[in-house]
Order: sequence, then structure tokens, then C-alpha cells
Amino acid sequence: MNLKERLHSHLIQIVRDRNPYLASEGHFYAQQYIREQLAQWGTVEIDDFSVRGRIYHNLILDLPPLDRASKKRLPPIVIGAHYDTAPGSPGADDNATGVAVLLELARDIASGPLKYPVQLVAFDMEEYGYLGSSHHAAKYKQQQKSIRLMISLEMLGYCNHNPNSQSYPAGLKYFYPNSGNFIALIGTLRTVPDLINLSGKIRKSGQPCEWLPVPNRGLIVPDTRRSDHVPFWDNGYPAIMVTDTANMRNPHYHRESDRIETLDLDFLAGVCQGLVKGIRHL
Repeated sequence: MNLKERLHSHLIQIVRDRNPYLASEGHFYAQQYIREQLAQWGTVEIDDFSVRGRIYHNLILDLPPLDRASKKRLPPIVIGAHYDTAPGSPGADDNATGVAVLLELARDIASGPLKYPVQLVAFDMEEYGYLGSSHHAAKYKQQQKSIRLMISLEMLGYCNHNPNSQSYPAGLKYFYPNSGNFIALIGTLRTVPDLINLSGKIRKSGQPCEWLPVPNRGLIVPDTRRSDHVPFWDNGYPAIMVTDTANMRNPHYHRESDRIETLDLDFLAGVCQGLVKGIRHL
């Protein structure tokens, strides 16, 4: 199977209503699928956290760096995507695409380690206020551990080449394309070198890419604070969100119609390939 076929086969398994409260069966099914897929490459840690007396799970795979013997312990690159959905949505773009790319990054990095250790995390409870990623970021902070970069894989599979298919928060439309056929990278000012590097590698792989640095943890552009990177920003870590810009492009956002048929799998494969190349050069 090539990359596009593998991404499609992940989507077939993951795309289903998997809201933790209203579709717990689909939620559990997706969780088990992700766990099995990650377990091919190493030991999967199930990290529990509780919300209103119920237990939820982040799934974590740690991949060692190229030079395991080195005395110098480099901080990890943390790559995360959330597997829960908004109520009543099968969540193809949001966020089965992010999870599918997470699984393919695990495959790629396991077969050729990077200079940095890599931690891949499937977060639960993103739709209820980034609860899984908040738990994860707080743990890093508590243990006073540093992170090389956190990459949040948000919605990655919706593309529209038509003019005026892309909207923006106030003031940004003058600086960016009006067709929704690019992938966006959003980071804080300290991640600008990484934004430049990643976007360059993604473009080189043939995938249009735009980037936006935001000051002050994105507080002046609230739309930039809508995924699992936010708890990392708020805890003082460098983090980047990778996104197709959600409802600023995709009319199926949080709806029953967010299905595989609406996705552009060539676009998704291009994003995945570009990320593979970009992350290898961090």
C-alpha cells in the first residue's frame, strides 16, 4: 500500500461518531485501533486522567533518538492529534485526518529515528476544552521537562481550489490566498525558525503551505487557540498547530456530514509527506 492508501485505510477505521459521552462504543473502537497501530512500533503507554469522576485515556508512544548511547539527553519533539469528536459527527476531517497522519508519522520515524527523541500522543477530550493535552502539558511542566517542539495535528484533509473558498479572522485576508488549497502552520514568535523550516519543506514536497506567527499565546487572534497546542503555549512551550483552518474553509465542520467522501486524500497525503520531510530536518 502506498501512503495515500494507508491513510485511507486508517480513515475507514477511525471515521465514526466517537464522542466520549454520546458514542462511547465508537470512541472505544477508535481508541483500540490507534493503540494497536502504535503498538507495532513500540510500547504504548495508556495515560489516564479523570474528568468529573470518569477516566479518559491519552495513548503515548515514545520513539528513541538516533544516537541512543549519547550522554546528552535531547528534549523530545511531541506530536499529538485528538481522537474524540464533537457530538453527532463522524469526524472525518476533525480529527480522523490528524490521527491518520500521526499513525503514519509513527511508522516513518520508527523506521528511521531522528536526532531528537519523538513522543507521539493521541489525545482524548479535545472537544471539551483540550483536556487530554492539558493533562499532558501540565505533566511536563510539573516535572520541569523541556520540549524541543510540540506539533498539534489538527484537521488536515479538506481542500477547495475555488476562488474565495477561504475565509480568515479579521485583518488577515489581505496577506493570505483566497483559495482554501493550502495547509496552515500557526505558531508563537519563538517558533518562527521552525515555521520557516517546516513550511519550506512542505512546499518543496509540492504542497502549498502558509504560516502565521502570533504574539502573546495567540490571545489577540482567538481563532488560533482552537486545538491541543494551546495548553503547551500556556505552559510556556514552543508549539505549532498544523491545520486546514477548520470552519474557515470546511462547511462540514462539527456536522454529521464530516465524512471521508468530503476529503481530498491527495491533499492529505501531500501534507503527511511534507511533514515527514519537515520534521526530519528540525
